[in-house]
Amino acid sequence: MTPYIDKYLKSIKEPSRVFYNFSALKGQTRVGKEGLHFYSSKVTLIFSSNDPALVESLVNQLFNETEVHLGKLILNPINVDQEQLADFTNEMKYICLSPLAIITPQDNPVDAKRFINPSFDVFSDALYENTLNRMERAGSTPDEIAQYFQFQLVPDKEYLTKIKGEEKKFARIFPVFIDDEKYEVRGYTFPFTFYAHPKVQEFVFTCGFGVFGEKGFGMLDIANTDPNLRIVPYPIKKKE
Repeated sequence: MTPYIDKYLKSIKEPSRVFYNFSALKGQTRVGKEGLHFYSSKVTLIFSSNDPALVESLVNQLFNETEVHLGKLILNPINVDQEQLADFTNEMKYICLSPLAIITPQDNPVDAKRFINPSFDVFSDALYENTLNRMERAGSTPDEIAQYFQFQLVPDKEYLTKIKGEEKKFARIFPVFIDDEKYEVRGYTFPFTFYAHPKVQEFVFTCGFGVFGEKGFGMLDIANTDPNLRIVPYPIKKKE
């Protein structure tokens, strides 16, 4: 999905200020010898950005195509909904819709794959540095950045204990392609409470948390809520 989305960034005047995030296709699936097979008649893609122009461009381009080819999958666009933003506070509980990665292989190939306990300060510190850098690039002023000193991720200990007891994993190695070169990065999937300024909460929810948001990592959803209660129809502009 990444190449399909990337080509529409050309229509944005200041791409360095634009951040976006998207989920994997959601539907009934089964893993086969040739990869992931979809068995549902409908699939869903969640896309988010801090720039409404990018969202509008992508939606309009998508719905002006009769078919969208993703590998061997042929999709026909049907409808799109817009999720209204929640009322963000200094304390929010999230679940991971896609793996959360905290270190890029370019910065440190070894640490990018190494397991780091989410309860350790170094985990939150890596997210803090990445998030504040991106917010500064997105246009936050030094005075605004100075207000964002509160920043702490606290994993759901009950969930991690349950996963450990069931001998399941919440952290795995994932491939990621950068300029057509394959790298590996560790991604984490677990619920957590995040303490930060409401503007920081809105940014990570909208633009993704951690590194490689533009490649589908770090998409969040608010825990214990039904996102369907926050959606409204999104206007589509089709070519005549």
